[in-house]
Amino acid sequence: MERPSMTGFGRGEAESDGRIWVAEVRSVNHRYLDIKVKLPNGYSVLEEKIKKKVQQYHERGRIDLFFSVNGDFSDLIRVDLNESLAREYKDRLSRLAGELDIGSEIDISLLATLPDVIVRERESEDPDTAWPVIEMALEDALLNCRKMREKEGQAMARDLTERLTFFSETVDEIESMVPELVARRQTAIKERLEKLLDDPKQLDPLRLAQEVAVLADKSDVTEELVRLKSHISQFHSFLSESSGIGRKLDFLIQEFLREVNTIGSKINDAQVAYLTVSLKSELEKMREQVQNIE
Repeated sequence: MERPSMTGFGRGEAESDGRIWVAEVRSVNHRYLDIKVKLPNGYSVLEEKIKKKVQQYHERGRIDLFFSVNGDFSDLIRVDLNESLAREYKDRLSRLAGELDIGSEIDISLLATLPDVIVRERESEDPDTAWPVIEMALEDALLNCRKMREKEGQAMARDLTERLTFFSETVDEIESMVPELVARRQTAIKERLEKLLDDPKQLDPLRLAQEVAVLADKSDVTEELVRLKSHISQFHSFLSESSGIGRKLDFLIQEFLREVNTIGSKINDAQVAYLTVSLKSELEKMREQVQNIE
């Protein structure tokens, strides 16, 4: 199975003009594709571009993306001088110096250190200008996440194959028991019918055989076994595909369960009941795995 698991994590970095962008991708199981993006202030307009990029790597799952940027922003720093505030400082300090009879001149170096005289502000970066480096970090994170998902997907495929082998062998075991179970069922039905009759010799043997066959047919699970084998073959086939197999496998598991329940209800036998319980247990474990496959 080349189709990956829906669970994974990836981290990517990219650097440009002294700034380092970091992208982190976390993906978990979800019925549909649900993408959540968290960007630094001023870059939210890039969210749709990011989602389109994610859609190239994910078909299903809850995808959370986190972006951060650090480094040199000196090219975006703008310095402004609050002249009116500087004059106010100078006037007040000069007045104070006169009142205290302090003969000290107020120079520019002093004024520059006073609060809010020199204002440094960081301008917003053009998101489209930043997009190429953000895209590189995102691509790196998505690739790393896919590697993790594919590795887990391969482990899941091995586990599913082993469980499917056990499932198939158990179905074969039930199938090998069916002829004897049907024969025993026919004999039991015939004996019960004969006990209900006052004079069994008056019953037409052919009619008795027909009635026994009809009643015994209700416990015949040949059709269910044929369908199970067909589903097993389909399951193997889907595991070799590389796209959109999660929902297909989940559907087959439901069909497996339907047939197994029918077999259990048709055959009143302790050994078959034990085997059907084993089959249901395997199906539950397989369902847990399948629901995490994309």
